Amino acid sequence: MSTPHKPLVILRAAPHPKERIFSPDALARLHDRFTVVEPDTEAALDEALPEAFAIIGQPDLPAERLAKAGELRALLNVEGNFFPNVDYDGCFQRGIHVLGCGPAYAQAVAEYALGLALDLARGISREDRAFRAGRERYVSEGNTDAVLLRGADVGLIGFGNLGRSLHPLLAPFRPTLRVYDPWLPPTVLREQGLVPATLDETLARSRFVFVLATVTDESRHLLGERELGLLPDGARLVLVSRAPVVDFPALLARVAEGRLLAGIDVWPAEPVAADDPARGLEGLVLSAHRAGGIPEAFLSIGDMVVDDLTLLAQGLPPARMQVAARELVGRYRNRPVT
Repeated sequence: MSTPHKPLVILRAAPHPKERIFSPDALARLHDRFTVVEPDTEAALDEALPEAFAIIGQPDLPAERLAKAGELRALLNVEGNFFPNVDYDGCFQRGIHVLGCGPAYAQAVAEYALGLALDLARGISREDRAFRAGRERYVSEGNTDAVLLRGADVGLIGFGNLGRSLHPLLAPFRPTLRVYDPWLPPTVLREQGLVPATLDETLARSRFVFVLATVTDESRHLLGERELGLLPDGARLVLVSRAPVVDFPALLARVAEGRLLAGIDVWPAEPVAADDPARGLEGLVLSAHRAGGIPEAFLSIGDMVVDDLTLLAQGLPPARMQVAARELVGRYRNRPVT
């Protein structure tokens, strides 16, 4: 199916339609440089595997199926999460590049997180609702709990793609930035001008906390009742990474008590139930998992894919997508985003 000059690439972009992540130009470049097949059945996928140079997507690739793909050089995940449906150890043993599109979303999520923090600092959406209902409060009356982000103590829970994109956005506010990330040595954080800290210290000393960590067995409910209790009264929490990192009943209880304000973009179950108590809490800014999935972010995925496939076909390493770490890829517990 392939030719010597056009390696075979399997395209299964689900859950995305390919037009969401590939601009017409990117799709044209992909077809110009590669023989692209789009198997619509598992049998068709198995038939294409022996000649495949790369797979765009994340179909089930257990060891027995991966063994059929003798020419495979790269697996390019375009969903955004590394699911446990792939024999990652087999990929690494064979030198297959496992790449992810996480960096495509990072800037969009970072800008949104900053927006949520500013809203929580000044009550923007809350006072908008009040105004529309005829309950507006003018001048100082509507600012009794307002605070500044400038010069504030800010905590980052996690310093991966999201943290690295958020950091420069926060810099003009000149905050003190404490970071808890057990996957990074303190020297890496200090080189970025950050203050390495324990989880307890990060929470106890921060007026604003951005939850940016991914989900592993170790980070599930990382912020439970005890940890949330460490936050100063009136703290602002922004959750834009993964819902299981936080104990939601404990979080909502603290908001209901008036001790915490929070902006939430990710939820334990989506869509959120119509009778979920979160809908009635005035201390929450509610968001329906919108932080990263904007057209510019989606279309950047296709450009990243074509760029890295082109490099790999030339015998060069990928330069744009996230390279999965052998030590970490099997630890992620993120669920599909629908």
